[in-house]
Amino acid sequence: MFYKTVSFGLNGLNAFGVSAEIEASKEIPEFQIIGLADAAVKECRERIKSAFRTSSLAFPEYRIVVNLAPADVKKSGTVHDLSIAAAICMVQGWISKDQSDETAFIGEVSLGGEIRSVRGVLPMTILAKEQGCKRVFVPADNAGEAAVVEGIEVYPVSDLMGFVLHFLGKKIIEPMPKYIPDFEPKYEKNDFCDIKGQEIAKRAMEIAASGGHNILLIGPPGSGKSMLAKALPSILPRLTFDEAIEVSNIYSVSGQLTRENPLIVNRPFRSPHHTVSTAGLSGGGSIPRPGEISLAHNGVLFLDELPEFNRGALEILRQPLEDAKVTISRAAGSVTYPCSIMLVAAMNPCPCGYYGHPTRECTCDPKKVQKYLSKISGPMLDRIDLNVEVDSVNYDDLSSSEKSEPSSSVRERVQAARNIQNERFKGTGISCNAKITADKMSDFCVMTDDASEKLKEVFNEYGFSARAYDKVLKVARTIADLDKSEVIQKSHIFEATNYRSIDRKYWRK
Repeated sequence: MFYKTVSFGLNGLNAFGVSAEIEASKEIPEFQIIGLADAAVKECRERIKSAFRTSSLAFPEYRIVVNLAPADVKKSGTVHDLSIAAAICMVQGWISKDQSDETAFIGEVSLGGEIRSVRGVLPMTILAKEQGCKRVFVPADNAGEAAVVEGIEVYPVSDLMGFVLHFLGKKIIEPMPKYIPDFEPKYEKNDFCDIKGQEIAKRAMEIAASGGHNILLIGPPGSGKSMLAKALPSILPRLTFDEAIEVSNIYSVSGQLTRENPLIVNRPFRSPHHTVSTAGLSGGGSIPRPGEISLAHNGVLFLDELPEFNRGALEILRQPLEDAKVTISRAAGSVTYPCSIMLVAAMNPCPCGYYGHPTRECTCDPKKVQKYLSKISGPMLDRIDLNVEVDSVNYDDLSSSEKSEPSSSVRERVQAARNIQNERFKGTGISCNAKITADKMSDFCVMTDDASEKLKEVFNEYGFSARAYDKVLKVARTIADLDKSEVIQKSHIFEATNYRSIDRKYWRK
C-alpha cells in the first residue's frame, strides 16, 4: 500500500513543501522514517505509536516506511508529526484518498494523543494556499494565525482521537471563522501628553515617526529620554495588512504568536537589555532564530544606555540598518530575516551623566568622558538620522498641571505624512522616506534653489559624508511632508541640519 500526505517545513522565514510518502507491506512489523530527517523528526515514531495506544487506536501491524520528500532537504522539528499520523490513518482505512487530496497537515503529536502547537504555522499556511491546498489541519492553539490567510479552510485539531473521528464522520471539526484584525492602535500608557516639557525632543520624535528615521537621544539622567522612547509607539502610523503579515511571520517562526493574539496589529517595540549577546540581537542558534532586530521589523528597536552595549553587538547593527535584512550563516546553510526598523537610542553624555550640565558638576575626568563616548563609533553615528539633546526639565514644567498635546493628535499628523509617502512611493518597494534608495533621491527630494544653497553651505562647514548628506535630505523630505510641501524649502534643510549638529558638541566631529 502506498499513500501520500502534504506537510511543510521551514528554512528561516521560508516555508517549503514536504510530502510524507508512506509504504506499508505485510512483513515483520517495523516503522522507519527516511528523507534526511533529524533526531526530532525520527523520534516521532515513538510519539505516534504512544499516541495511538493512549487514544485506543490500533496501530497497523505492517512494515511501514515513511519518506519525507524531497529527500535531499533536511527536515527538522516536530511539525511533520500530524502529516505522518494522517498517512498511517490512511493505511488503516480511516482517511480516504479523496479526503486527503488538497489537504495539508501541520502539528506535533504528543505521547498522550494531544496535538501541540508548532512554530511557523502562518508562513506554512500561506504556502499551502499558494500550492493549491483548500484545507489545512493545524493544532488548535495555532488555528487563529492560520485563519488570517484568506482562501483556505482551517481546521483546529485538539487530539488524535478527535482528528480520526472527524474523518470517520462521527464528530465533525468545524473550520475556524476568518480572523478579522483590528488595526486601530490601543495604548493605555506612555502618552505624549504625560511628558512634561521637552518640546524640541517631541518634535524630533514626530519627525522620526513620520519618516521612519533613526534617532539618538542624549542627556542627563532623569530628563525623560526613556519615557520619550516608550511613548513613541503611541504616535507611530498604523500597520498595513501586508506589513502585519510580514511581522507576524517572524513572530510565528519565533513561537511568539498566541491563541488570543494570532496577528501582530501594532508596530513592534523591542527594548533589549544592554547585556544582550550578539546572537540575541542579530539572531542565531544551531537552528537560526530571529533576533531582536528582526522581531522589531516594521517597528522600533530601542537601545537604552547605548554605550553600555557590547561593542560587537552595536557594530553588527551597521549593515542591517543599511540593508534592512540580516543573514545568519551556519555550516548547514544560511537564512535571511528582514529587519526594516527604526533605531531609537538613548544615552548619557558621560559615565556620571552630567557632562555639559548647566547646574550640576560633572565628576568625570576628560579621558573618562572621551572613553565613554568613543564606545559609539563614527560609522554607527553616521547611520543615525536625528541627534537630539534632551535637557533636564525645569520646575515650572514639572509642577504644571496643564497637559501637553496628546499622542492621538500627533499621530494624526504622522499618519497624514505617511499617507503622502505611501502615495509617492507606490509601486517602488520603498516604505518611507528613510528607505529612499540612492537612485531615487533626485526624483523624490527636489529642493528649491535656496534650500540647495543652504545644504551646500552646511555640507562644506560640517564636512558631511555622503551618507550624512543623504540622511539630512531624507529628514528634510519628511519635514516637508509634515508641512504638506511638495518641494523641500530652505527652512526644512535648516531644521534637518540642526539634528546633525549635536555630535560636534560631544564627539567633536
